Amino acid sequence: MSDAVSALQGASFDGYCKVEEAGLVGMITLRGDLSSTGVAKAVKAATGAAIPGQGKITDGVKGRVGWMSPDELLLITDHIEAPKVVEAATRALAKEHALVVNVSDARAVFRVKGTACREVIAKLTPADTSLMQPGMLRRTRIAQIPAAFYLEDDETAVLVCFRSVAQYAFDLLKDAAKPGGEVFS
Repeated sequence: MSDAVSALQGASFDGYCKVEEAGLVGMITLRGDLSSTGVAKAVKAATGAAIPGQGKITDGVKGRVGWMSPDELLLITDHIEAPKVVEAATRALAKEHALVVNVSDARAVFRVKGTACREVIAKLTPADTSLMQPGMLRRTRIAQIPAAFYLEDDETAVLVCFRSVAQYAFDLLKDAAKPGGEVFS
């Protein structure tokens, strides 16, 4: 078996915001009844976080949980722990109508760091990034690709997309963060 590698192996760009691939990140799709006690317990056991409300992301001691749709969550964990989390959650939800899938190797994750991180993302998405605050998650698109993003803090945006379009996403983010391209209000 080959060793896991991230899509762009840690690619980075320093512009008026820093754009960097986050490396290997554990990502698990959990689909089911989000109001179920069993789902809530499985999510808490996996991440230490509570199920977030619509458009939110919550932090736990072992990971994060993002609301993706009325019946879908994204669990974010250490990459190496993702298979164990899937196994444990699948066991815990055996009597529930639920699906737990490790999508880690099908995704790419980027961080945009700097005071203008919202601006860099805003150049690429129809979403109103001025309304984004830490703890909010937005499923949208950047240019022509589906993506989701959230703020870790006021100066760090995290963007998730399919691994197959990682280079395209990175190039878009680099172009949006080029020095001289700042938007002045």
